[in-house]
Amino acid sequence: MLNQPPGPTLLGFDVVLVGSILAGIAALAVLVAIYSAVTIKDPMAKRVKALNSRREELKAGIVTSSAKKRASLVRRTDTTDKVKDQLSRMKVLQQSQVEAVQQKLAYAGYRNKELAVLIIGLRAVLPIVFGSVGLLVFYWANYFDNGPFMQLMGFAATVLLGYKGPELYLSNKASKRTAEIQKGLPDALDLLVICAEAGLTVDAAFNRVAKELGRAYPELGDEFALTAIELSFLNERKTAFNNLAYRVNLDAVKGVVTTMIQTERYGTPLASALRVLSAEFRNERMMRAEEKAARLPAIMTVPLILFILPVLFIVILGPAACSISDALIK
Repeated sequence: MLNQPPGPTLLGFDVVLVGSILAGIAALAVLVAIYSAVTIKDPMAKRVKALNSRREELKAGIVTSSAKKRASLVRRTDTTDKVKDQLSRMKVLQQSQVEAVQQKLAYAGYRNKELAVLIIGLRAVLPIVFGSVGLLVFYWANYFDNGPFMQLMGFAATVLLGYKGPELYLSNKASKRTAEIQKGLPDALDLLVICAEAGLTVDAAFNRVAKELGRAYPELGDEFALTAIELSFLNERKTAFNNLAYRVNLDAVKGVVTTMIQTERYGTPLASALRVLSAEFRNERMMRAEEKAARLPAIMTVPLILFILPVLFIVILGPAACSISDALIK
């Protein structure tokens, strides 16, 4: 059989192959979008189930007396136990590393601390899997033959992506969640002030704010509802506030927690302290909005030069250029 002529290339890449891959990705994205639009679920159902599970755990922790039964309250699975045993045999599981991953899981909104073992296991397994795929793509199949250096860089990038992939996913989810909580915090503090002035207790105020803001700011409502549950069941209220600061990577929330602990300890008026914090957070939000507005002219300079001015010049000078060309031809 005659060898088929090679297809067109751009920067060393096969245009037909790259176009086929992009078309496949686009078709997959369309299918995922259609599936997501058809199967719409209630976002509150999962949160209510998680909060009820936490409430049952706290109830069981109060009524049980033996440490052995309390240890069984931790949500463990056979998978996490197997992964933990395997990592312990390999001597790659350190307590400080587990605590760091558990903190990142809490920032990302995952309650189960046992998932930290799975994340550490994925960081050990995914580089091998991605590295094997990189070997197949860059060396065995030889799809991107741009020289040995580029092949080595592509293989190293796949291995690094496998190692940093779980951490990047958690960091991205935690940053989005923190931004959503930061948006609704001033409104939540205003509602807390109203509830405190109305005579509600702290746990009732947190529960009321969680119900009112659960639809607009689901992440913040989830955190406040969980704090209200812990305030009702934990022996020390300070522990519930510290858990809130542990789960949210936001200095403003840590300031609110410090204020709540001080009011509980010294008996200072809660409404006045929260009103001052709410005013400060609103000023910070306004300053962030003004900062983004001030950066807008500098950001729009490059798109203006590249996309708007050339079109404007064509529209303005195009008819004149056509008239001059016709006059010279005649």
